[in-house]
Amino acid sequence: METTAVAKYIRISPQKARLVADVIRGMSADQALTTLRFMPKKGAKIIRKVLESAVANANQSDSIDVDTLYVKRILIDGGPMLKRFSPRAMGRATRILKRTSHITVVVDEA
Repeated sequence: METTAVAKYIRISPQKARLVADVIRGMSADQALTTLRFMPKKGAKIIRKVLESAVANANQSDSIDVDTLYVKRILIDGGPMLKRFSPRAMGRATRILKRTSHITVVVDEA
């Protein structure tokens, strides 16, 4: 049975978060948590928290064995962008886009 956890409006670029998500897609939940714990990227800590939440959600159901869970799907979608301006030469300004992400983790029994 599938179990889902979602984190919205996370202040990380979807492009950078997808680098981490591609590594753990299809792994068992325990192996993915171990991999994320030692990965030196900002997105690893964020995705680890969402994965732990998905495992905890699965733990609420008595019919699911937590030891057999694996990462069935992990989606990193773009959220709204925070628009900022940076001053440039001769009175001009350049737009800076601070991107956000929506992270969805789906775990299922093997």
